[in-house]
Amino acid sequence: MNELANGFLKDTIKRFKYYKELGDKTFAQITDAQFFEEPVKDTNSIAVIVQHMYGNMLSRWTNFLTEDGEKHWRKRDAEFEAMQLSKADVISFWEEGWKCLFDTLNSLQADDLLKTITIRTEPLLVYDAILRQLAHYPYHVGQIVYLGKIFTGDQWKSLSIARGKSIDYLNEVKKEQGK
Repeated sequence: MNELANGFLKDTIKRFKYYKELGDKTFAQITDAQFFEEPVKDTNSIAVIVQHMYGNMLSRWTNFLTEDGEKHWRKRDAEFEAMQLSKADVISFWEEGWKCLFDTLNSLQADDLLKTITIRTEPLLVYDAILRQLAHYPYHVGQIVYLGKIFTGDQWKSLSIARGKSIDYLNEVKKEQGK
C-alpha cells in the first residue's frame, strides 16, 4: 500500500509540475499587454485566471489536512476582478500559489491519502481532493495556453508536438530510446 501511495504522490507532483511549466512557457511568449487582455468582453484575461488559481491554491493547500479547503479569508469573487498589477506581480502570485501546493504535497505521507478533509464542508478523502485539483488546474492552464496561442498567432512556439510533426516526434523518441 505504501509503495502505491508514495507512487501516487510522486506522480501527482510530476503532473502538477508539467502543468505549471505549460503556464510558465506561455507567459514567456506573451507581452505584458496580452497578459491583461480580455479576448471578448466579460471574459477572463490570463491575469484574472492566474488570480483565481492563486486564490484557490492558497485556500485549498494552506493547512490542507486540518482546515476546510475553502478558507474564511478567501474572497473568490474578487479573484475575477481585474486588479491594477504588473505582469511580474501576477506571476509572483502564480509562483506563490504553486509553492503552497508543492510544499503541501511534498509534506504528505502515504498514510495521509486515506484521511478525510473537507472542501466547502464536503468530506473528501485526501487522494480525491488531490485529484479534484489535478482536474481543476489543468482546466485553467489550458485556458491560459489557448489565450496565449490566440494572442501570439504565427509567433506561437508549440508547447507539445507541433502540428504535422507527430511522426518526427515519435521517431526522435525511438531514437533516444535506442529502438
